[in-house]
This record gives sequence, structure tokens and C-alpha cells, in this order.
Amino acid sequence: MTRRLARPAHWLAIAAIAIVLAATATGTISAHAVATATRTALIVQPQSAAAMTAATALPLKGKIVGIDPGHNGLNKDYPAYLAQQVWNGREWEDCDTTGTQTDWAHTFTEALFNWHVASYLKADLVKDGAKVVMTRPSNKGHGPCVNKRSFIINGAHANVAVDIHADGAYCAGCRGFALLEPVADGPNDKVIHSSRTFGADIKGAMLAVKKMPVSNYDGTNGVSYRDDLAGLNLTKVPKILIEVGNMKNATDARLLASATFQQQVARALLNAIIKFLK
Repeated sequence: MTRRLARPAHWLAIAAIAIVLAATATGTISAHAVATATRTALIVQPQSAAAMTAATALPLKGKIVGIDPGHNGLNKDYPAYLAQQVWNGREWEDCDTTGTQTDWAHTFTEALFNWHVASYLKADLVKDGAKVVMTRPSNKGHGPCVNKRSFIINGAHANVAVDIHADGAYCAGCRGFALLEPVADGPNDKVIHSSRTFGADIKGAMLAVKKMPVSNYDGTNGVSYRDDLAGLNLTKVPKILIEVGNMKNATDARLLASATFQQQVARALLNAIIKFLK
């Protein structure tokens, strides 16, 4: 596309110069006018190239991306709020949970991990031209409930969405990232195929990071089809929930707490989103 757009500007400059030179030869234009017109014509192509470069640098211009950083930093302080029942598309479930955390003396919470990755991802998406819809504004509050998170993203008419989580499985040697994908239940029927395509894009992008392996315990080859989660049951946009790693595994936990790794996960999700929305 760049070459097709640049070429007309190039020939326009040449044509303008040719016309001016012809006029000079017949004595109908001054030498000063020739110099001025030539300079004007010659800047056409660089300006067009700059415009095209800007357009190319914004691969997500006009796109809307939903990000749901699971849980919230103060959920633990609102047990009654979390216990209220919401309809998840198939059955009633708790509004939300506190999420998991590491077993270190100074714990690192899943809610904070989710928020960090979401924040890095949002910044990357905005740089690439996307409008970003977040389901919560900070890690210093509680909620919203899991059904409302889907409604926020659906209401924004997002082109794609990702739910960011980390797991908390107590089992020897259990580690790795898993992709939780929707099962058709009515509201999400039209986005099952596209969600699975998006899941494959995320899996490929995460594998390229080469630090967190595919889960050896959740789903099959790191893919689990879930019909018990409001975020997936109620979605009307292509969506995947990613469990980036297992916070109860020491190796995974060290990665999850690393700002460098969090940024790498955000970049992997960005790459998957760009690929999916091409």
C-alpha cells in the first residue's frame, strides 16, 4: 500500500516541474517562478510519505479493544459484595472473588498482576491507535461483578477483548499459561469461532515469548473450554480469558512478579490482537 500511494505523489511532482519548465521555454513564466514551483513540487512526495508512515504506524486505528483485569485490589474488604449472586448466562454465581496470590511472606496478588499487565497492554494499544475500554479504572477499589464486566465491553462494541488472570492451583509441578475459551450458550453464539481464532493467535504470541510454557495441567494443550464463567458466557465480542501462569508454582510466581515479564505478556497480547484484527 505504501508504494501505491507514494508513486502518484512522485509523478505529480515530476509533472508539475515539467509543466513549469515548458512554460519557461515559451517565455510565459519567470525563472523565479520556476524555482518556487520546483521547490513546492519536490516537497509533495516527502509529505505524502510522512502521512503514509503515520498511517502504517497505527495498525489499530479505529479499533476498539476491551480489557478485563480480573478481580480488584480491595475485593477482600467487601465479602458481602462478592457473595451477591449474578446470572452468568447459564447459572447463578458469585459476583466476584478476591483472586489468588503467591505464598511468599510478602504476597503478590493476582489482582495486582492483572492490573499491571492490563496497564502495559492499554498503553501499547493506545500507541497503535486503538480505543481501549477497561472494566475497572484502578487496583484500589472493588468490583465490578463479573457479569457487569461483560456488559461494559459489549456496550462499547469492542472488536475483541481479553480477560487477564493468573491461576492458583495447588498441585506438584503444575505450571504454565492456559487459554479459557467460550462454549456456545446463546448470547455468545456468534463469536465462538472468532474467539477460538483469537485464542490461537494468543497461544502463538505467548509461545514466542519462550518463558512461560503451555499449561501442563489446565485443559488440553493449554486450552480449556468453559461454560461456567460470566465473562465468556455473556460476551458478544470475540474474547479469551488467559491464565498467564500459576501463582502457587515458585517458578511461575517469580515470572509473574517480574515487571519485565509483565511487559512481555502485554506485548504478546498486543501482537495477537493486531494479528486477529488484520
